[in-house]
Amino acid sequence: MSCDNCETALQNLYLFLDEEIDTASIEDIQAHIDHCSSCLTAYDVERVVKALVSRSCSEKAPEPLRERVLYSIRTVQVHIDKRIT
Repeated sequence: MSCDNCETALQNLYLFLDEEIDTASIEDIQAHIDHCSSCLTAYDVERVVKALVSRSCSEKAPEPLRERVLYSIRTVQVHIDKRIT
């Protein structure tokens, strides 16, 4: 069951996670999440996803993978250039 507080909390979830909203809004959303299991679940999922993405973005791809990706990009560029000319 969703209410206005749920809608507000979920609409601002990314700003809340990134602490990019005012302190009063952070406190309101935190208070809501503390008492709403549906929003707490959504918060936990997004927090985990954000952590995984952050960790994945900090790792460097192995050199063979990087070379294959660059080769694929160059191949696509060549095909596009040939279509244009």
